Amino acid sequence: MDIADLATRLRSGNRRALARGITLIESHRPDHRAQATELLERLADPSRQTLRIGLSGTPGVGKSTFIEAFGQTLIAEGHRVAVLAIDPSSARSGGSILGDKTRMERLSRNPAAFIRPSPSQTELGGVARRTREAILLCEAAGYDAVLVETVGVGQSETMVAQMTDLFVLLLAPGGGDELQGVKRGIMEIADLILVNKADGALKPQAEATRADYAGALRLLRRREGDPDDFPKALSVSALDQRGLDEAWEAMLALTTHRRDSGFFVTRRATQNRDWFEEAVLSGILQRLRQDPALRGSMETLGHAVSEGQMAPGAAADRLVERFLAVTGGQSLDLSTNPL
Repeated sequence: MDIADLATRLRSGNRRALARGITLIESHRPDHRAQATELLERLADPSRQTLRIGLSGTPGVGKSTFIEAFGQTLIAEGHRVAVLAIDPSSARSGGSILGDKTRMERLSRNPAAFIRPSPSQTELGGVARRTREAILLCEAAGYDAVLVETVGVGQSETMVAQMTDLFVLLLAPGGGDELQGVKRGIMEIADLILVNKADGALKPQAEATRADYAGALRLLRRREGDPDDFPKALSVSALDQRGLDEAWEAMLALTTHRRDSGFFVTRRATQNRDWFEEAVLSGILQRLRQDPALRGSMETLGHAVSEGQMAPGAAADRLVERFLAVTGGQSLDLSTNPL
């Protein structure tokens, strides 16, 4: 594969090249990982100002309907929208329905939109293993708004908040009576709560739910540096396309404030550092699984732990010692050139 040509076509906004690039970074093959790394290095540009929006909510809340309507609203204002929809994979078979693209039929046909459903591959939190890299490819292809829709299985909210600029939690009407059942942690990381389905007979109930959550948000400690009225709760109707402009204006207002205060840059820097550390851990684990000797030690020690013959911590220390022995176990002098 000619990575230089792929990078050139991707930068020109070629959707087929973008899809091929994401397929490459999602691959488990070692040769593909090397090509993916080269592709990302060719496309790196820290000056991009793409807005990354994470969105989560329980199944049935209308995430796909909302994203389709919201995406069309952004496109009408001249934006190019990429949607990375993470579908749950079966823990038993590894299979995934990948139905989000079929539920966003109108948006998927728009040339200013790109929708990529990806299986979570049983990853913790429902975020696909290479979502961060897929975001960078979408940005390189010229999409200035990237929406990351998560599975909504509990841990996904925290994980998507760590890789996006804004986190939006979508709720259904009627949740106001169940505030005690909502995790405080989820509400604390939400920048915006949107009560969907505020239409027809559900409209009064949606407004009541919005008011309940707005009251609950006022009891939480405001994030340092954010405007006084954030986080906030709004009601929207994806079906009638009402409230979408207000939701977008709220996102822009918070983003502008964070950019002006310098928080936006600091947040991106922290995310990049976290990404680096996760990549290091992932690389070490991959090396453990690929090296025959280390893989054998890992299986043997794992069996000993499962049989109660060794404590997990002691087995982990033993495996780390063997890893250092296999890799040389010597410290490098990085004082003159840390890179």
